[in-house]
Amino acid sequence: MQVITQQIFNGIFLGSIYALLALGYTMVYGIIGLINFAHGDVYMIGAFIGYFMITNLHLNFWITLVFTMAACALIGMLIEFLAYRPLRHHGAPKITALITAIGVSFLLENGMTFLFGGDSRSFPQAIKLVTYQIGFLRVTNIQILIFVVAVVLMIALQFIVQKTKMGRAMRAVSVDTDAASIVGIKVDQTISFTFAIGSALAGAAGVLIGLYYNSIDPLMGMTPGIKAFIAAVVGGIGVIPGAAIGGWLIGLIETLTYSIGISSWKDAVVYVALILVLLVRPTGLFGKKEGEKV
Repeated sequence: MQVITQQIFNGIFLGSIYALLALGYTMVYGIIGLINFAHGDVYMIGAFIGYFMITNLHLNFWITLVFTMAACALIGMLIEFLAYRPLRHHGAPKITALITAIGVSFLLENGMTFLFGGDSRSFPQAIKLVTYQIGFLRVTNIQILIFVVAVVLMIALQFIVQKTKMGRAMRAVSVDTDAASIVGIKVDQTISFTFAIGSALAGAAGVLIGLYYNSIDPLMGMTPGIKAFIAAVVGGIGVIPGAAIGGWLIGLIETLTYSIGISSWKDAVVYVALILVLLVRPTGLFGKKEGEKV
C-alpha cells in the first residue's frame, strides 16, 4: 500500500508535465483542428534552450524558465507561419496539414541531432535537490516545483482564455472561423497566438523534465509527445480542463505500473487505457459534440 501511495504522488508530478504538453495539443486542435505532432519536439527544444542558458549563460532557473517559454513561443509562431499558415490559406485538406506536422517533427529532431549530436546530455542541477520525508512518503523539492509551476501556468492559461480579449477571440475562432473573421477578429493573429501559448507551455515542460530527470537528448520529445496527445484525447481533445485531467490520469496510470510490477508494459498500458476510454466515450472524458473549445 505504501508503494502504491508513493507512486500516486509520483504520478501526479509526472502527470503535470504531460498536462502542460497536452494543453498545447488540445488548444491547437480546438482552434484549427490540427494534431500538431511537432509539439513534442518544441518541448525537446525547450529543454535544450534551458540547458544552454544554465550551462553557458549561467542564468538561474527562474530566468531560464521565462526566457525558454518566450523562445519556444517564438518558435511555435514561426512553425505556424512557415508550415501551417500557407496550407490553411490555400485550402489544403487536413491530411496535408497532418503530414506536414509529422514532417516538421522529423525536421526538428534530425536538425537538433545534426547540430548537437544524438548523445544524451546531463541537464544541470540548477536547483539543489532536497528530499522531504512525510511519513512513509518521499517527496523532493523538484517534484513540488513541477506541480506548482504546472498549476500556476494552467490557471494563467485559463485566465487568458476566459477573461482576456485574445482569449475571447480564440474561443470565437474555435467555434466558427469564418464568422469570427466577419466580425473583425484577426484569425491568423489569433491562431499564431494560440501556437505561442501552447509552445511556451511545452518549453516550460521541457525545462522542468530536464530538471527532474537530469538528462536530455534530441529524441526526448517523441514518447512524451505521444503520451501527451493521448492525454488530450482521453480528456477530450479541444477541451482545456480535459487535457489537464488527462495528463494527470496518464501520469498516474504510468507510475502505477511500477507498483504492480509491470513497468516494462507502462507504454502499452497507457494505450490500452486510451482504447478503453474511447470505447466508452469516443469524445473523451470531458469532450462534447458541441462543447466550447480552444
